Amino acid sequence: MKKYIAEFIGTFILVFCGTGAVIINEATHGAITHVGISITFGLVVMAMIYALGEISGFHLNPAVTLSFAIGGLFKWRDVIPYISAQLADALLASMVLALLFTTSVLLGSTLPANGAMQSFVLEIILTFILMFVILQVATGSKEQGLFAGAAIGAVVLLEAMFAGPVSGASMNPARSFAPALISGHTEHLWIYLTAPITGALPAIVVYQFLKK
Repeated sequence: MKKYIAEFIGTFILVFCGTGAVIINEATHGAITHVGISITFGLVVMAMIYALGEISGFHLNPAVTLSFAIGGLFKWRDVIPYISAQLADALLASMVLALLFTTSVLLGSTLPANGAMQSFVLEIILTFILMFVILQVATGSKEQGLFAGAAIGAVVLLEAMFAGPVSGASMNPARSFAPALISGHTEHLWIYLTAPITGALPAIVVYQFLKK
């Protein structure tokens, strides 16, 4: 139960702070800036990893949970509780933001700037990179694991920095699912539910190949 609660708290804070930065940036006409939004996502991921990583393994992402299970690095019996906790607290975070910022139309939803296929492919590649780094820094030696939060947070920041204006750089179904559902803008949600999982799974294969 502690693991599930940790995932609940961690993903709530991730979605609240990350999408909150997007909403506040819109409300303040760009006071936070795109760079500020990217930094917010990177820092909150890093903080949650260091705060909760030893309890739940710092998934905070259904694509990560599912990929860990497929790769034999996570128990299948915990997959549904983990993903349920991640989606539930993401929804709660978006509902709180909707109450706080009633004029926000999108609530920080991720939407493709150009064609849907461009964002779909981009999200696959982004999630592959993120998952590959997670596997490399989170499953190695204890000393290597100490830097996991900084490394993973830096990758999130990096990818949000250059890809955010095009695809939203979600890499996380829970992060995109909640604001899309609460705001009612679900027309492109399929991209952000399927692409992260599609991108994370090959990272497991590459990781296992390199570890042999």
